[in-house]
Amino acid sequence: MTLPAETIAAIAAELAEAERTRGVMPRITARYPDATIEDSYAIQGVWRDAQLAAGRTLVGRKIGLTSKAMQQATGITEPDYGVMFDDTVYRSGDEIPFDHFSNVRIEVELAFVLKSPLEGPGCTLDDALAAIDYAVPALEVLNSHIELEGRTIVDTISDNAAYGAMVLGDVQLRPDEIDLRWVPGVLSRNGEIEETGVAAGVLGHPATGVAWLANKFHQHGQRLEAGEIILAGSFTRPMWVERGDEVLCDYREMGTIECRFS
Repeated sequence: MTLPAETIAAIAAELAEAERTRGVMPRITARYPDATIEDSYAIQGVWRDAQLAAGRTLVGRKIGLTSKAMQQATGITEPDYGVMFDDTVYRSGDEIPFDHFSNVRIEVELAFVLKSPLEGPGCTLDDALAAIDYAVPALEVLNSHIELEGRTIVDTISDNAAYGAMVLGDVQLRPDEIDLRWVPGVLSRNGEIEETGVAAGVLGHPATGVAWLANKFHQHGQRLEAGEIILAGSFTRPMWVERGDEVLCDYREMGTIECRFS
């Protein structure tokens, strides 16, 4: 790491305040151009620990930037991860308060719930599939507390990988019940189709990201635990959403998700 501990703590506090006020702060990399990925995960970790100390409950992890569509949309070329708390989980059909976020974009994803711990190094796709209890369709609500123009992966990771919330569908299938690579997503806003894709767009297989995360966690001395929800990464570009928009995504045999931003 290049940033001193007091700077990391100050940035984490600034991010927490931006979340509280729904604000957007200047890019970290504009102020600290030498900040590294290790610095950014340290910032995220300090912010995460403060949220846990304040009483929030961790329910899982999100993986981001796992598809060519998302990497091209952001100009960032490697995956990242963040944490998800219980108060950010919605169900299909819910109304989602638009004012809970600084900005809103929607991504189409699959989520996985683990039935057993998963640990690197050397974790493979087969290892990940064996550890997964079931897959469920999901929408991710992206929410950035850092100005979007010129962001790098350091800014994004520091900002909890731009995670805002997720909306889970109702259909739960084991990995051996469906070919997860070919789960489609047709994303509509106010009745008009905006984005389409298939889950194979995520690293060739959406569960590959789960294996990547287990191996990445090993570098930080951690593992994924049974019961955690892993949001595996988007296979469409992000879609901007405004107040009052109605969102629908059709995953074919995995059902639909709908929600409204009020």
